[in-house]
Amino acid sequence: MPTTFSPVYRAASAADVPAIVALVESAYRGESGQRGWTTETHLLDGQRTDAANVEELIARAGSLVLLAERDGVLVGCCHVEQQGDHGYFGMFAVSPELQMAGLGRALLAEAERIAREQWQLAAMRMSVIEQRAELIAWYERRGYRLTGETGAFPYGQPRFGIPRRDDLRFVYMSKPLQEVAA
Repeated sequence: MPTTFSPVYRAASAADVPAIVALVESAYRGESGQRGWTTETHLLDGQRTDAANVEELIARAGSLVLLAERDGVLVGCCHVEQQGDHGYFGMFAVSPELQMAGLGRALLAEAERIAREQWQLAAMRMSVIEQRAELIAWYERRGYRLTGETGAFPYGQPRFGIPRRDDLRFVYMSKPLQEVAA
């Protein structure tokens, strides 16, 4: 169903950290995450992020934690970071009650717009857990392509979650943001 509202976007501040952590955890972990389609509970237990991680992302140079709000309430967030000539997209979360309403698509488009127009970056990259086929397909419908690169899952580092299986790894995806001159 199409979104029935236009979110208000803004950069996160340190005061937003508790709300960001709560939103990310609700979208990916536990019972609330199972209401939306982004849950990772079949792959991971434990936390998805924590206050220290979010604080560091907000404070880091060349980094933006972008918030989407409706009526002053946080309903979506993502992290975008400048890495050379491309942006890196991560920590993407939409309130489970609002998933499938177009908010995620709109938030991703806003992050891409910032990377393209404000930072003049050539492409956006991201990593996705390989076993998240539905999520990979969602990004592919938005123009992202698998790069063929893979990365190890950080086993033994519970701040990234506690794996339920021993075959997790990341795949990398990329999307051009600038028109290529002919």
